[in-house]
Amino acid sequence: MIVDVGALAGPVRVGPRTAPSRVVFGPHPTNLARRREISDRHVAYYARRAAGGCGVIVTETASVHESDWPYERAPLSVDCVDGWAAVREACRPALVLAGLGHAGAQGSSAYSQQTLWGASRIADVASREVPQVMEQAEIDALVAGFASAAALAVSADLDGVEIDAGQYALLRQFLSGLTNQRDDAYGRDRGRLLREVLGAVRRALGEDRILALRLCCDELAPWAGITPGQLPDLPGVDLVTVVRGSGLTTHATRPDLHTDPGFNRALCASVRHALITAGWSPEQRTEPFSARDQRGGPAVVLQGSVVDPAFAQAALEAGVCDLVEMTRAQIADPGLVALVRAGTPERIRPATLSNQRTHVRDPRNPIVSDDAEPDAGHEMETPAFPVVEPRDVLVVGGGPAGLEAARELARHGHRVRLAERSARLGGAVLLAAAVAGRRRMGVLIPWWERELARLGVTVETGVHVDAAALDAAGRDGTAVLLATGSRSGLRSYAADVPVVTAAEFAAGAVLPDGPVVVHDPVGDWTGVGAAEQVGSRAVLVTPDQVAGTQLSITGDLAPATVRLDRAGVRRELLSSLVEVRGGVAVLEHVWTGGRREVPCAAVVDCGHRLPDDALWRARPHLVRAGDCVAPRTLHEAIREGRRAAAEVVRGNRGPGPDFRAQGV
Repeated sequence: MIVDVGALAGPVRVGPRTAPSRVVFGPHPTNLARRREISDRHVAYYARRAAGGCGVIVTETASVHESDWPYERAPLSVDCVDGWAAVREACRPALVLAGLGHAGAQGSSAYSQQTLWGASRIADVASREVPQVMEQAEIDALVAGFASAAALAVSADLDGVEIDAGQYALLRQFLSGLTNQRDDAYGRDRGRLLREVLGAVRRALGEDRILALRLCCDELAPWAGITPGQLPDLPGVDLVTVVRGSGLTTHATRPDLHTDPGFNRALCASVRHALITAGWSPEQRTEPFSARDQRGGPAVVLQGSVVDPAFAQAALEAGVCDLVEMTRAQIADPGLVALVRAGTPERIRPATLSNQRTHVRDPRNPIVSDDAEPDAGHEMETPAFPVVEPRDVLVVGGGPAGLEAARELARHGHRVRLAERSARLGGAVLLAAAVAGRRRMGVLIPWWERELARLGVTVETGVHVDAAALDAAGRDGTAVLLATGSRSGLRSYAADVPVVTAAEFAAGAVLPDGPVVVHDPVGDWTGVGAAEQVGSRAVLVTPDQVAGTQLSITGDLAPATVRLDRAGVRRELLSSLVEVRGGVAVLEHVWTGGRREVPCAAVVDCGHRLPDDALWRARPHLVRAGDCVAPRTLHEAIREGRRAAAEVVRGNRGPGPDFRAQGV
């Protein structure tokens, strides 16, 4: 696959300035802040993407007024000046824009201990909190806050700012009939506040800096919300990023892998066409696929799970957009643009779009990262790989920990042999990709295969390695790393019907006719996906109050509930499976102990897994990684595979490396 360097990876004029590429790294929560400041961790995070060729970086959205504190580590503009300046200096020649916004009724009063601001007295659909209706004094303070924040961005020598009128924005709430039911001038003309903010910000910026806007163009609520045909006036705007979603559809702006990549293509094309027909003539542009030199109409950014350079290039060529936001793609691989320029886009680490590490706006305050790139978000904490003489290394296990360990070892010049007992590489990733709606998890496997082949790793499948083989390797001076994965855990119930593990189900096990109990004591994607795949025969049994409760972390909980409803899946909540006898499953309420029965011809068991550590127990002096230590997520397995690779070449021994001692 060859991508034209002159388009996606070539320079582009954005208003009064020039970006080194048409690839945008959009604003997103990171939890990298120190208090409410742009921190050194932010600087390292953005600088790594700029070094990889990113053209425009929009920093994490900062609140423009102290009334807004939407999550604990949300930046505040008055505290960001030094951090913005450091980002600007570290990211040259990329353009750096300060993300500016106010969450309004979609914020939180927990941190600010103040009432939320809103366009109307309408409870937020998530928090159920009723906001304070903004009167003229609050509106004036908001406009002044945006202008003041823009002036601070100028003092930090940023290239401009991006105003947030997207999913979580108070400005969107004023634009929408869902949340703006005022009867004053701001209700009769819902675009008035946005125009006032844009005008004030343009005056604060001057004419030599970029004014960008993140604009919701479809709330997916056509009965009252913003629809694609409602495009407000955009005075002085140089750049528009087209997004979708509202408080009713918080999963829609950056959905997980159940939504196809590039989902906003048609919406973006319609908005760009509307801007052109409103007076922005393509003939006025100085070169193909570039933004205008003269202000008078904004360039358009395509947003929406864009992760493939070929898709992005095709969108540029088709006139869908002028730039492309590839945020999660660059979290997964900061060097995306550089690899495109080098003519090797096949080496780009794929983004799974699972949201398990990129969706961090939750009370746990996790640091932003990526499934397959655990160094993302931890740029300042990643230790250097040890520099030693090349060694022969045997990696036992071709799951994510073993694959990444082999790649890391070979990348640093070591001679690696990887042995996998099954016929295919991938381990638990293969199982994850086989569950309904999660096929995209499998994109990492062919990438690993290409990387291992490029790096000269000897890969052997269908090979059983026993303790004697490990001893023989040791006598030959070969270092050994064990990544033997996991096995099914013990069942807490007896059953006289067929019981199929989640792994067996994912591998294609055939279920008998009749009702199927999907036993889900974990609450992640496994049970929900299996039940969805079984369909109307499924009874999903979970001890939680909501099926798939862990999916709230990825933003997929509400969509998963809809999918289960559409599939006809029956849910037995707050329930544990006691036994299955004579075609009947006995369930027990986890709070009351009350029992009830449901028909059952088979069970799909999605319970916890255990380490497959028999080989390690036979030789506990060897380094191990991944699920054979403790079953965990893909991100954790890959992170541990990298760390274990470093331990192997250091020659460490013992039951496992103590990473805390290294400050990792």
